[in-house]
Amino acid sequence: MADVTITFGDNGSYHVEGTITLIGPDGSQIEAGEDIWLCRCGGSATKPFCDGTHSKIGFAAAEAARVEFDRKKAKG
Repeated sequence: MADVTITFGDNGSYHVEGTITLIGPDGSQIEAGEDIWLCRCGGSATKPFCDGTHSKIGFAAAEAARVEFDRKKAKG
């Protein structure tokens, strides 16, 4: 399995480096390259890919990842 790295900045998109498979809500596969940016703000016209809308709408992300909360939530 190839390594995949997902990086996010303060108020921008998710930068995904590595080979991945994106699956749409209907189960279909979405073509993606090995170096893509995914929308984080919800405003992109090209979802799930970023089109730079975050900078135009003043998107402000949470200050930090909520790792502990998310782990507890995933365990149910």
